[in-house]
Amino acid sequence: MLKEFFQGRSIRKNASKEPTGLLSLERVKSAVVFLDVEDTSFDACKNAILTYFRGRGIKADIFFFDFRRLSKDERLITSITTTVLRKDLNWYGKPSREKVQLMLSGQPDLFISLLPMPSYALEYMAACSCAHFKVGRTDSPVFDLVLNADLNEADAFTEITRLLEKIA
Repeated sequence: MLKEFFQGRSIRKNASKEPTGLLSLERVKSAVVFLDVEDTSFDACKNAILTYFRGRGIKADIFFFDFRRLSKDERLITSITTTVLRKDLNWYGKPSREKVQLMLSGQPDLFISLLPMPSYALEYMAACSCAHFKVGRTDSPVFDLVLNADLNEADAFTEITRLLEKIA
């Protein structure tokens, strides 16, 4: 109960006031995409994202969520700078200011979450983002478009791009 109170208060306090809605790809200059490294297709998906946006002249930043418990002999497989780790969250799940500021510094027009499960940390990042169009895979008032399908990240990205290309 206390945790939910602080989560709600934090989102209300820090949410972007920028209006959001559907936006055609022609108006998108930059995008930020969030991936879950536990998805088996995350590496293929990362390459597909970079190829897709590069082909359209859109600057793309990719952030990763990695909440696994790594053993001492395991190494992080993504950049520490763009990876949100369990230790980057406070006691009620809010990401560190550094991670949020890094995401905001890219000034994305498009925010895409490919994480299939609800996450307060992701919802907070989406709420704080000044992106004009927000796409997710879980029902949340933060997202303008939701793809609610049982797909891996790579297939979900393919479906989302199909939808984006239909928006005029």
